[in-house]
Formats: sequence, C-alpha cells, structure tokens
Amino acid sequence: MTAETSQTLDRGLRVLKLLADTDHGLTVTELSHKLGVNRTVVYRLLATLEQHALVRRDLGGRARVGLGVLRLGRQVHPLVREAAMPALRSLAEDIGATAHLTLVDGAEALAVAVVEPSWTDYHVAYRAGFRHPLDRGAAGKAILAARQQRTDDPGYTLTHGELEAGACGAAAPLLGVTGVEGSVGVVMLADVVPERVGTRVLDAAREVAEALR
Repeated sequence: MTAETSQTLDRGLRVLKLLADTDHGLTVTELSHKLGVNRTVVYRLLATLEQHALVRRDLGGRARVGLGVLRLGRQVHPLVREAAMPALRSLAEDIGATAHLTLVDGAEALAVAVVEPSWTDYHVAYRAGFRHPLDRGAAGKAILAARQQRTDDPGYTLTHGELEAGACGAAAPLLGVTGVEGSVGVVMLADVVPERVGTRVLDAAREVAEALR
C-alpha cells in the first residue's frame, strides 16, 4: 500500500474478488484467513458492502456477491461501446460492411455496438441489442475459438448464412482484456468473404482490445 491508496477500500475490493471467485460463498472466518485480518475488520467490511447491496449473507452466515454488483455491471457496456467506436467506424468504412462489437451475455452473444458504412449502396442491417447463440454466427464462434485455443492468437472466424440467408460474417476475439469476453467483426452480403477482410478484422479487434486495457 502507498500513501495515496486506501487500505479499507483495498480490503473491500479484495473481499468482492474473493467472493466472486467462489460459488458457495465464504464465512467471516474464511475471509479473515484469506485477507490476513481479524474477524472484526471483516464484519465491518461486510456490513458496509451489504449496505450497498454488493454483498449478501445467507441463513448460514456465508457471504456472497450481492445483486448490487449486477447494477454496476450494466454500466460496463456503455464504457466498452465508447472505447470501441473509433475502431469500429474505421473498420466499417474501410471494408464497406457493417461492423460490430459483441460481448458474451450468459450463453448468448450480445451485440453492444454497431457501425454501418456510410458510402455503400446497401449493407446488412445489424442492430445493437441483437442476440444469438454463441455457437452460431462468426461473432460467437470467434469467442468460443478463443476459449478453446491455447495460443496467443486464435485468428479469425468466417461463417456464411448462419444468422441471415446470404450474409457472411468474419470476427476475431478480443484478447488480453481482463473481465471482458467478446469479439469484433463484420457482416456483409456476399457469397464469400474477401481475404483481406479477415486480416482487417483481426487488426480492429487488437485496436479495441488496446483501447480497453
């Protein structure tokens, strides 16, 4: 700890991280051991976090992450969207196709940011808020590929007609961004995706990842 940091806040954040890493919750004694502080300190930390609904305690006294964390999490999407927009605009204009940022939401892929090209006569309409299964479409499959791939660069994913007849997709996963699992991609009306599109999508995914770090 340095003079500019708060020990109490640091401990409170550590409590939340510890609780987020367990499915069955932790007791005051367990938290005390993990934090290296006495039980009185843990009681005070939990009481404060409970007041903000960030922690809840069940009938057995085990502490778990509270619903207040979900409310905070909902504010992540606008921040991620804002950071990704410059790279998405560049991608859409360069390729002439609809560009999107997609994040994992449970078992689904959720488009949180979409940019359509300004100069094309026609393009695929793709709206923020659109959901689809992770195992369908380039955006979701790119995320699944990153989960399964042990290398630092799983490359890009191409699909055809999986979400919309006649539409092709190309997507690359976001890599190295703590707490964010997603992909950047494009969707276009074409029989095949031009070769340069995959490389350009990879570059855009790296740009977005860098903006989020």
